[in-house]
Amino acid sequence: MPRTRPHDIRSALDALLEALEPGGRLPAERDLARRLGCSRQTLRACLAALEREGAVWRHVGQGTFRGPRPRHLPLRDTLLIEGATPIDVMDARMLIEPMVAAEAARRADAADVSLLRMRVLAGRRAPDRAACEQADDAFHRALGQISGNPILAGFLGYLSGIRRRSAWQREWERTYCRVGARAFQTLHSDQHDGIVDAIADHQPDLAAARMTDHLRTVSEDLTMAD
Repeated sequence: MPRTRPHDIRSALDALLEALEPGGRLPAERDLARRLGCSRQTLRACLAALEREGAVWRHVGQGTFRGPRPRHLPLRDTLLIEGATPIDVMDARMLIEPMVAAEAARRADAADVSLLRMRVLAGRRAPDRAACEQADDAFHRALGQISGNPILAGFLGYLSGIRRRSAWQREWERTYCRVGARAFQTLHSDQHDGIVDAIADHQPDLAAARMTDHLRTVSEDLTMAD
């Protein structure tokens, strides 16, 4: 029976790594996912956990290797972007975007709130996946601009770039096909509206909490698409 549970997949990966010499390379993702009986997305999540623990390191275009990343191979932004999984993106967003929403609540004026309302309306009217993605991205980036902090705005721009890469787009396409446009036009837009309400009322803690709830919804949608 194919292994599907993360615990089983992790155990199988640990066994494979034990059989490798330090620096040895694991099979290609496609072959490894087939061998373990799981999706490539699930496999990438397990490999990402192993990489955080120093059990493996990954190099885009070359593969996954046993052991920690060699010190003479520093991470570059391009490799970070190419190697980021949708789960990596959502983890980063959960850390950063509630703070951005809180800061926007402290600084927003009437014009800023009006802009955010327009961004929410664009999401409600989005006719297809690409338009939904663009409207969502525009809303979140607007929060970064309203925060008044160029560093936070730059982080959101960086995350926006990752969301345009193929790994995110593949998973988002699967999510969109499963939940349909209505989820983006209703639930996600309703959550955006709730964030804007908190910002308009200058309630930073509430804005951060509502952003956290929204991002959890997005994470659950992505996970269920696996």
